[in-house]
Amino acid sequence: MTTKPFYITTAIDYANGAPHLGHAYEKILTDVIARFQRLRGRSVHFLTGLDEHGQKVQQTAALRGLTPQEACDEAAVLFQALLRNLNITHDDFLRTTQPRHKQVVQCLLQKLFDAGLIYKAEYTGFYSVRQEQFVLEKDRNQDGSWPEIFGEVTSITEGNYFFRLSQYQAWLVDFLNKNPDWIFPSFRQKQVLEFLKDPINDLCISRPRERLGWGIALPFDNDFVTYVWFDALVNYFSAVENTGLWPADAHVIGKDILVPPHAVYWPCMLQALGLALPRRLIVHGWWTIRGSKASKSSGNAVSSLDLASIYGTDAFRYHLIREMSVGQDSEFSGEQLESRYRSDLANELGNLLNRLLNMGTRHTGGIVPIVGETHPVEEPETELLALWEKTAAQFIELSEGYRFHTALETLWVFIRFMNRYVEHRAPWKLAKSADPADRIRLENCLAHLAEGLRLTAVLLSPVMPDTAARIQENIGVAPARTFAGQIEWDLKKTGGAHLAEKAILFPPVADPAAQK
Repeated sequence: MTTKPFYITTAIDYANGAPHLGHAYEKILTDVIARFQRLRGRSVHFLTGLDEHGQKVQQTAALRGLTPQEACDEAAVLFQALLRNLNITHDDFLRTTQPRHKQVVQCLLQKLFDAGLIYKAEYTGFYSVRQEQFVLEKDRNQDGSWPEIFGEVTSITEGNYFFRLSQYQAWLVDFLNKNPDWIFPSFRQKQVLEFLKDPINDLCISRPRERLGWGIALPFDNDFVTYVWFDALVNYFSAVENTGLWPADAHVIGKDILVPPHAVYWPCMLQALGLALPRRLIVHGWWTIRGSKASKSSGNAVSSLDLASIYGTDAFRYHLIREMSVGQDSEFSGEQLESRYRSDLANELGNLLNRLLNMGTRHTGGIVPIVGETHPVEEPETELLALWEKTAAQFIELSEGYRFHTALETLWVFIRFMNRYVEHRAPWKLAKSADPADRIRLENCLAHLAEGLRLTAVLLSPVMPDTAARIQENIGVAPARTFAGQIEWDLKKTGGAHLAEKAILFPPVADPAAQK
C-alpha cells in the first residue's frame, strides 16, 4: 500500500500589489512544514500561486494604463522572485488566469448549475469594492459606519447567480462538531461555530460583465463572470485534478480569510460537488509593526522584507518562525531580529562550530577523533547524550503539532548546553596536559561536539536549510535527507570526518539603517 503524498498549500496571493511580510511568513511556515514532512519520509506536493481576477485588479491596471493581464504578469514575477529569495521548495505555482484552472472552475460551476444548486435572482444590498463582496447591516460599526477593512461600501441592485450555500449550514455545523481538530489552532474552529450560530445567506457567485469584465465567464451565461472567491478557492483542487493528490492534507492561510471563505464557502462548495474536504486548515495570525497590522497599504510590511537580504535568508526564516506561535499575532521588530542574529545565531550556534573547527585544526589534525572503548565516557558526555535524547523527542513532537517556535527554543537549550560543555571541558587546557587521560578527554570532547553539531543541523534544516547544509559540510558529513537513522546519537557518523579550517556562518552585519 502506497501512502498518498502530503499535499500542502498556501493561500494564493492577490495580484494587486507587491509581496509583503505577511506573504513571506506564510510561505516560510508552509515550507518548514513541507521540509519537515520530507524529513519524516513523506513525499510532498507543495502548491502556491496567484489570484489574478477581480475588480481590484481591473481597476488598478486601468489606473496604471495596463491591461489586467499585463498587471498580473508583473505581479507574478514579483511573487515568484519572493519564493526564490526565501528558498521556498514549492512544486507548483498556479495562476488563476491559466487555462488548466479556468477549465476546472467552469466545469464545477456547470455541475452545480445542472444540479439546481445555482440559481439567478435580483439582489439589492451593500457592496464592498475592497473585499469584492456583499456586506450586511450586521457588519456595520455601532455608529453606523463600515469597518475600515471594507473600504468604500456602496448600495447596488443587480441580477446575479447564487449558490445555495444556506442549505449546507446544518451539515457544516455537524461536520465541525464531529471534527474538532479540523482547524488549527482549535480556538479558530470555535470562532467559526460562533459565526454559524446566525443564519447564512446564499452566496452570490457572479458579477455582471458590464461591471466586471476581468474574470472567468460563467459556462451557462456569458454575460456574467465568476465571483473571485469561488474562482480562487478552486485553485487547490484545479492544480491537482486527476493526480490522486486530493484531498489536501493542509491549507495554510491567514486568520483574515478563515471566515467565511475557507471555513464556510469552501467546505460547502466541496460537499455540494461530492468532493472530499481538506484534512486540516492551519490558520496563522498577523504580524504587527508598532502595534499595527503589517500590510502593503501602510508600507511597513514591504520594507521589512529588506532585512532578509541584509541578515540572510536563513536568519530571516529563523526569526519569523522563532517569534510567532502559529495562530497568534506577533510583533515584528528589526531590533529583535538583530538581537536574535547576534545572540542565537552568531554567538551561540556560529561560535560553537568555530570552536570545533579551530580546536580540531590545532589539536587533531583537522580530523574528528574516532573514539571507542579506549575513550571511557564521563559524566559531562553522559549529560550531553541524555539531553540530546530529550531534545530530539521534544523537537519532533512539537513540530508535528506545528509548535515550531517552541521546538526551536528546545533546540537552543541544547546548543547552549553544548557551549557550556565546551567551557567545562576546556579542551584548550587539556591539549597542554601531559596526562594521557586528558588527551582522551580532549578527543572525547571534540568527537561529542562534532556529533552534537551534526544532530543539531539535521533538526534545524527545515527552518534553516542552507545553514544546516553548511554545518554538515564543514564537519565533513553528508547532508541528511531523512530523520530515519539520522537523529540518534552515533559517534561513528562523525568519527574520522575531515573538518574545514574555519567557517563564519553569521558574519557581522552593519547597522541596517546605515545601509539605506
